[in-house]
Amino acid sequence: MAKAKTILLVANGDLRQSANEVCWPAQEAMEQALTAAVNRLGYRLVRAHPYKPRLQHGFIGSQKEGMAVFADIDPTAPLIVAEAVWQYSHHLLPGLISHRGPILTVANWSGMWPGLVGMLNLNGSLTKAGVKYATLWSEKFDDKFFQTGLATWLRTGVLRHRTPQVMAWARAIVPPKATAIARRIAADLRRRKSIMGVFDEGCMGMYNAIIPDELLFPTGVYKERLSQSALYAAATQVDDAEARAVYDWLVRKGMKFHLGTDEATELTERQVIWQCKTYIAALRMADEFGCETIGIQYQQGLKDLLPASDLVEGLLNNSDRPPVKNAAGQTIRAGEPLTHFNEVDECAGLDGLFTNRVHRALGQPVENTLHDLRWGDWDRSGSTADYVWVFLISGSAPPAHHVNGYKGTDSLRQPPMYFRLGGGTVRGIARPGEIVWSRVFVEQGRLKMDLGRAKAISLPAAETDRRWKETTVQWPIMHAVTYGVTRDQMMARHKANHIQVAYANSGKEADLALYTKAALAAELGLEVHLCGTKADGKEF
Repeated sequence: MAKAKTILLVANGDLRQSANEVCWPAQEAMEQALTAAVNRLGYRLVRAHPYKPRLQHGFIGSQKEGMAVFADIDPTAPLIVAEAVWQYSHHLLPGLISHRGPILTVANWSGMWPGLVGMLNLNGSLTKAGVKYATLWSEKFDDKFFQTGLATWLRTGVLRHRTPQVMAWARAIVPPKATAIARRIAADLRRRKSIMGVFDEGCMGMYNAIIPDELLFPTGVYKERLSQSALYAAATQVDDAEARAVYDWLVRKGMKFHLGTDEATELTERQVIWQCKTYIAALRMADEFGCETIGIQYQQGLKDLLPASDLVEGLLNNSDRPPVKNAAGQTIRAGEPLTHFNEVDECAGLDGLFTNRVHRALGQPVENTLHDLRWGDWDRSGSTADYVWVFLISGSAPPAHHVNGYKGTDSLRQPPMYFRLGGGTVRGIARPGEIVWSRVFVEQGRLKMDLGRAKAISLPAAETDRRWKETTVQWPIMHAVTYGVTRDQMMARHKANHIQVAYANSGKEADLALYTKAALAAELGLEVHLCGTKADGKEF
């Protein structure tokens, strides 16, 4: 690296032209700051692909384009992947897998422009693919942490972050109750097995979200590959009266829908009724195929036929939800969630299954969901000295997670930039409480799992509004404080854009839930690590 004074830059983007065009100014500003940082260290940063005037952006916008770009890149050149926005990892994977030079992924520390989320997905995908890479993040690209890390990578081609918060499962002192329950659940999964319904794999290029079948089989879970087109067809067969009954049930519960009349820009009752039809159809298909968990792709394909599936997804993950009957006239999973994994993230699906089984056995709340590890910041109101993460799922969380449940839940139209046909979200502010966070990922051909403890906290209304406006105001938000894991430690270790969360009734019960889920994963062959500490700062 000492002689290689020219560094190549690639910028990956969305598959959707509308998103790439709107987000380009943020990417351009990031690249200018990053170029200046590289220049200060005596190197030159050069784009490996041009700005496209006709499209009004300079992103790689497809796998085909990514392959063409990398065909003209020196495969030994040092390369920075600069991400200021969400990106589709499969655009770059073919080129990065065959690239032999040093690779550095870089993201802007911003809530408004989700480069952090995009980079974390790319990092998880590269990890699964076995590609060596280094990673960095910064708000302005002039802080000591970033400059020191960048200088190290430019000089050596290697950058490693310390992760002292990570502890191997074998070191943990595990309560006998956790081990006993885990073994009982594992035995049941091996004997009876479980079906994961997958409505089209590979949402938004998330290679890291696909679990290879041969890794899934030892857990007792098997995929039922379903089609979004079949879900659309099933939704068209749902009677208007049935859909109206679901909508009326939600209104009676106190959920608020912010309705308008302009289909192009506002949430309309018609859109919500279609979402209710899809909710009914999803439950019936899951029942027909015997699925314990399902994942709907959400962002692609179905969005061109139906309003967004957010309402469906949030309701499915809630125990208290509108009843739906199957062909035999029986209520499907009465009083239980049908665990749904957003964006067909099968790692979240397996985690959700484990969580549901463990929390049910322990008498803890079974509602669980993934969130984007979207961003974090210090509390500007001064109400807490803790660093507070913004966990923000892209449209829906179970109402049981929200302050005041359904009465604290509302629904806003998804942004037209992504969802031409609209559809309402399931939005709320996560209630204060003790939580377990976790993530299943693939590395070195093995299924692995990280788990940790945290708390969801309450922030003043003005601070919550600031964070919502800095991210996406239409989506549900959780203010999370991780125990024993700093911002940079989390970023250095986490292998996905998604993080799984579930509540427990107390700190002690949350610790037991963590131990039990970790023991279950280990019993089924996953390599498990615990991250951070308990609430009192003690090791696990």
